[in-house]
Amino acid sequence: MNQSLMTEFKEDLKDFREMTEKFYAKEVSVKDYKGFSGGFGSYAQRGAEASMLRLRMPGGRITKEKLKFLVDAIAAYDVRRVHLTTCQTVQFHDLGMKAVCDIMEQAMEVGIVTRGGGGDFPRNVMVSPLSGVEQGEYFDVLPYAEEAGDYLMGIIKTVKLPRKLKVGFSNTPANLTHATFRDLGFAAREDGTFDVYSAGGLGNNPAFGVKVAEKVEKDQILYYIEAMHQMFLAYGNYENRAKARSRYMQQTLGGAEKYKEAFLEKLKEVREMGKDLTLTLPEAEVGCEAETGCDASTAVFTNSGRNRVYTQKQPGLYSVHCHPVGGTPDPSLFVNLYKAICEIPGAELRLCPDESFYVINCREEDLEAVLHVTEDSAKTIFEESVACIGAHVCQQGIRDSQGLLQKLVEMERNEQFADGILPKIHISGCPSSCGTHQIGVIGFRGGAKTIDKVLKPAFNLYINGSDIQGQERMGEEVGTLLEEQIPDFLCALGHAVNDSGMDFDTWFAKNPEGIKAIAASFLV
Repeated sequence: MNQSLMTEFKEDLKDFREMTEKFYAKEVSVKDYKGFSGGFGSYAQRGAEASMLRLRMPGGRITKEKLKFLVDAIAAYDVRRVHLTTCQTVQFHDLGMKAVCDIMEQAMEVGIVTRGGGGDFPRNVMVSPLSGVEQGEYFDVLPYAEEAGDYLMGIIKTVKLPRKLKVGFSNTPANLTHATFRDLGFAAREDGTFDVYSAGGLGNNPAFGVKVAEKVEKDQILYYIEAMHQMFLAYGNYENRAKARSRYMQQTLGGAEKYKEAFLEKLKEVREMGKDLTLTLPEAEVGCEAETGCDASTAVFTNSGRNRVYTQKQPGLYSVHCHPVGGTPDPSLFVNLYKAICEIPGAELRLCPDESFYVINCREEDLEAVLHVTEDSAKTIFEESVACIGAHVCQQGIRDSQGLLQKLVEMERNEQFADGILPKIHISGCPSSCGTHQIGVIGFRGGAKTIDKVLKPAFNLYINGSDIQGQERMGEEVGTLLEEQIPDFLCALGHAVNDSGMDFDTWFAKNPEGIKAIAASFLV
């Protein structure tokens, strides 16, 4: 990011501090404060007595310098709750007035910018977490995503968007960043170019992106980003926030083909503006190193029963995976991680869209120490389940996603199900889909259900979603379960799978209606 823009952002912090002081003095309403503070990456938590701060990590990268900042901030401000988000950011929670202001300001000294972390702004640009080191990737998409992020930060202060704008880059068909159904997505191709998708997204009325272009050269991506920017300004809904996300523009313009035509027309206009947006980055590697769609990273070590170490495409280097349950690690993890990797050349953290992370560029002699400090990691596929921060903290939340996940993990452990008997599930506390419930093989969306004239906590059940490129599916909404019944439902599912002698994936492939059949007796 250029220095003049960084200076502007720093100058704006005075306004944030003044407004935050007024909010904590009860001189500003929760609603008005939310409309202001979101643009700075901060929101008041439920109860309006504490704040959260979203620390943007472009591409999910946490360098050692940024990790050291997290460590120092946690110690200085006694941060006790940290959440790794599905948009590859780090959230600090339960912050007081001084802490949220000071951390926001100090973070900029190490290049962590919170501006645009919330509100109607371009959000953190997402990248496949192992981009640049993953065996089998088409090419390293990270440099292009970082350029895209810098460009988007440059427009934050220029115009008002209808709603937030999310951009993602994927390096393989695993499509971990949902590039094919983001507001704008760049999906790497085997030939070293991108396919570009637009106007997709999860949440209410989810939609897959429209493929607006194929075989786009890497140095041309900023033209497509600016075209998306202009599309949103021209066709976004400024009147109805509920229909202001870019996915609704497909309907506004009369369907996918009409949307594509409009996008390409905007692209033409951008090119005719005369501004050179061509990138001049060094040429990256081109060509797949393994069969399309495969997971070529090979686990070579085990820890606590789970394979967590993967060979990189760089000879002699490894990546260590860690998935704190619910994406909510004890803050001390960052302290111990920094101690473990501070002397490892090139080591850094890469945040994943499922609330986990990798430590990349570890040598073989580093593995024992890194495995040790990350040993409080999910022990089963089920423990790797995704859950948003939930209504206990989030103003928008309806149900406590984290609380439900903890109960479910406890159930699995009590039943002593083997790894693979229950699948990874996705839990969102509200329709916003921060827990990506619509693309999980099993997903839950928070709500409520009236039973005998009593409103009870409940979740809507979704099944058979997929985010794999070429196999994308939104989960089918099956019905509603009372929150108190969900552990029993998943326990029954676990026993059915276990009794079959198969793991879940095999069982579900042979019994595609099996989840529905078991859920039927729990639906209300």
